[in-house]
Amino acid sequence: MEKESEKEEAEIPEEGVVVREEKAWTPKTQLGRDVLAGKIKSIDEILESGKRILEPEIVDYLLPGLKEELILIGGRTGKGGGAQRIPIRITARVTKSGRRFRMSAFIVVGNEDGYVGIGKGVSVDARKAVEKARRRAKMNIIKVWRGCGSWECGCGTPHSIPFKTEGKCGSVRVILMPAPKGVGLVADDESKKILRLAGIKDVWVKTFGNTSTHINLITAIYRALKNLYIYQR
Repeated sequence: MEKESEKEEAEIPEEGVVVREEKAWTPKTQLGRDVLAGKIKSIDEILESGKRILEPEIVDYLLPGLKEELILIGGRTGKGGGAQRIPIRITARVTKSGRRFRMSAFIVVGNEDGYVGIGKGVSVDARKAVEKARRRAKMNIIKVWRGCGSWECGCGTPHSIPFKTEGKCGSVRVILMPAPKGVGLVADDESKKILRLAGIKDVWVKTFGNTSTHINLITAIYRALKNLYIYQR
């Protein structure tokens, strides 16, 4: 009996430690089955064909080692007054039985080499909201066309974008302009996250509208990067 109790105590994880069980991926879509069978060997084949990715495991399989960044979309009262931005937005709905809270998270994923995606997740738990946002960001991944479109540079390396592009979401309008090598990312801290994960090192960013709404700001930049392929259609 003592040995059994010792085994039970050993299996209990420490407080604050999250134990994730690694499960084998079982594809649920035909696209996932083709990827697992080796018929599709590159993410470019999926993006060029226009097929919709419905399983985030497909991106994990074809693009391992993706990095992620949480966008600061929430706010709370800071020390000494004012507002402090936090990555989780908390909203409340008043019912007869009391308040019902919901958590929202917004994530950007990318490999810093031409692939980036965004996603939003909502849940009653912060961890579940982050996990939902991560899965949706992987399913919304796109390829970014990089180049050297600045007349001041002309080096030919993919450190910037090939030409000026524009994106819009809500009241926010974003214009991305190619910059010469060495300028860096001329943008705010939240915009730098998606540009850095997309593999862009030098770019000028011009914004209009209510840019304090970070979800609209990042979505507008995402659409601007997506519009780089508008002349190839």
